Amino acid sequence: MSIENNKNNDNDRESPNKDELPFVAPCHLLPMNAPFKWIKEGWQDIKKAPKQSLTYGFILLLLSYLITACNYWFGNLGMFIGLITGFVFLGPILALNLYSISARLERGAPNSISLNFKDAISQISNEMIFTVILGIVFLIWARAATGIHIFFPENSDANWTEMLLFLGVGSSIGAIFCAIIFTASAFSLPMLLDKDTDTVSAVVSSINAVLRNKPAMMVWAAIIVGCVIVGVLTAYLAFVVLLPLLGHATWHSYKDTIDASDWPDRKIEEE
Repeated sequence: MSIENNKNNDNDRESPNKDELPFVAPCHLLPMNAPFKWIKEGWQDIKKAPKQSLTYGFILLLLSYLITACNYWFGNLGMFIGLITGFVFLGPILALNLYSISARLERGAPNSISLNFKDAISQISNEMIFTVILGIVFLIWARAATGIHIFFPENSDANWTEMLLFLGVGSSIGAIFCAIIFTASAFSLPMLLDKDTDTVSAVVSSINAVLRNKPAMMVWAAIIVGCVIVGVLTAYLAFVVLLPLLGHATWHSYKDTIDASDWPDRKIEEE
């Protein structure tokens, strides 16, 4: 009887009552150069699990070409801008597989593409909630991207000031949507994969951490934008490495920033 009671006590400590858990996970204050540390740690994860990481990168490369082809055949400039930005929006959901790789490396657990996929699928309910949130924002942005096409000069010999107006309006609107999604998703999905928590707590924790670490997160956002630009300039080929690198670095950014020790660890799939 005493042994069973001890086991029950251990289980109680490992699985606290969800009503007793805080609504928001506390965060650490980061130095401005913290993102460069995350990039280095992300690169180490790629070196430790190159097969899984680069396979995922290759899948994202194919998706990038597919989006571009669909817009070339069926879309227009406004829709192209909207879908490319939407790809950046929905990227965090696809990155769950990369977070799984990093989580398994950290815990010393077996690592394989099938296990990473199982880890991602295990979060299907939270993914659906998050997908709905991002999907709504994405649809609004896609509509807005099409709407800003009215600022595109009608004359073929338009001067640079007319083009500047079109680019300025589009960039400003896009920046607002990107900031919203970046703030909500910076740490939320890694937290969902790592801890037994809910989507709302993870999203609110992410927003809180971003707002309390604006300088470091601005540097992190600039690095992400820089990687996207490099990927576009290389006809997306650089995405094979850069997107997995950003995914692994995002995991380390979460571990470095969010103190989610109050939540129990989420079990990962075994062979």
